[in-house]
Amino acid sequence: MARLSVNVDHVATVRQARKAFEPDPVTAALNAELAGADGITVHLREDRRHIQDRDVFILRKTVKTSLNLEMAATQEMLGICLEIKPDMITIVPEKRQELTTEGGLDVRKNMEPLKKFVQTVREAGIAVNLFIDPVPDAVKYSHRIGSTGVEIHTGAYADAKTGAGREAELKRIYDSAVLSRRIGLKTHAGHGLDYTNVKEAAAMKEIEEFAIGYSIISRSVYVGIGEAVKEMKRLVG
Repeated sequence: MARLSVNVDHVATVRQARKAFEPDPVTAALNAELAGADGITVHLREDRRHIQDRDVFILRKTVKTSLNLEMAATQEMLGICLEIKPDMITIVPEKRQELTTEGGLDVRKNMEPLKKFVQTVREAGIAVNLFIDPVPDAVKYSHRIGSTGVEIHTGAYADAKTGAGREAELKRIYDSAVLSRRIGLKTHAGHGLDYTNVKEAAAMKEIEEFAIGYSIISRSVYVGIGEAVKEMKRLVG
């Protein structure tokens, strides 16, 4: 059964709309864990559009499962990572103008800086995932630079408009997941997954963990975060 890491970024999105104190992503993370989440994911963006430094530092002290910090490979983020020591980081590409992460890392193009970055983080005892598109070369280069795992970008699958398109994207995800497991990488997946499309991805036994946020937080507006997490856990499992 795959694990579910709940991304609470968009609880902070609502809070930051008013620059207020609530809703608090720390409280949301606690409720998600109580409902059965296997981990908590947050993305500390360079522009601090949702999650704030305060959130990350408190979450490190309060999360009882596993804390995954999504971050760009910058010196500022490296310093924060080494200070708080999350259980895992996921290195993602980041553009200021994007609404959400638009694609995976170009690992081959950035091999040398990424290799040094990954080595520094791993020497601190922190696991490192690279957020990659479902492409075999991206899996191979992630392994080559020393990452402990990958998170396969499922956005193209989630956004596919036709049945044939979805099937083609599922095959890309599956082939990448099989390769990742075969060469010894931890294999995670996420982005754009929701209550209507996650079951097909969850049927892939090669995928150990799913990181899902927007859909769960949206659902929680109607049913509460505890029930939203439980519903997604049933689908992932």
